[in-house]
Amino acid sequence: MSVEIERKFLVVDDAWRASADAGRRLRQGYVAHDGHGSVRVRICGDRGWLAVKSARAGLARDEFEYEIPLADARDMLDRLCVSEVIEKVRYRVVHDGMTWEVDVFDGPVEGLILAEVEMRSVDQRFDLPDWVGAEVTDDPRFRNSAIAQMAMVMAEA
Repeated sequence: MSVEIERKFLVVDDAWRASADAGRRLRQGYVAHDGHGSVRVRICGDRGWLAVKSARAGLARDEFEYEIPLADARDMLDRLCVSEVIEKVRYRVVHDGMTWEVDVFDGPVEGLILAEVEMRSVDQRFDLPDWVGAEVTDDPRFRNSAIAQMAMVMAEA
C-alpha cells in the first residue's frame, strides 16, 4: 500500500505544452465507487492496471495499484464499469522540480483540462506554474470518478 498525496488545479492556458512530454492515451473506468473508496481499471498503451483507493482524508488517501493482464483490463472496461469509460491524454510537465500531470479529456467531457501534482507530504511547499488556475482538490466534481459519471450523463443526452 502507498499513500497518495496530491493537489488538483484547473488549467487556464496552453503554456504547459512547451515543457510537456509526448503524452500517453489513457482509458479508465470505475468498477465500484462509493463514499468509502473506488476501484478503477485503466489501460495505458499495452498495459492494464487495477487501482483500489480509499476515500480522501484531506489531501491524502490510501492507494493499492496492481498491473493486470491487458485482456482482463479490456474486459473489465467493456463489461463491469458503473459509469462511462473516460479517455484522456496525460502529459508530464516538470515545473520548479515538481512533476505535474496534465490530463486533457476527450469524449463527452472534451475541453476539460486538469493538472495534478503529487507531493511527498501534506505540508510540502511548491510554486504554482502560471498556467494553473483555481484549485479544485476539494471539489468533488473534479474527481475522476465524478467526471466519469458526468460523461455518462452527457453521453446519454
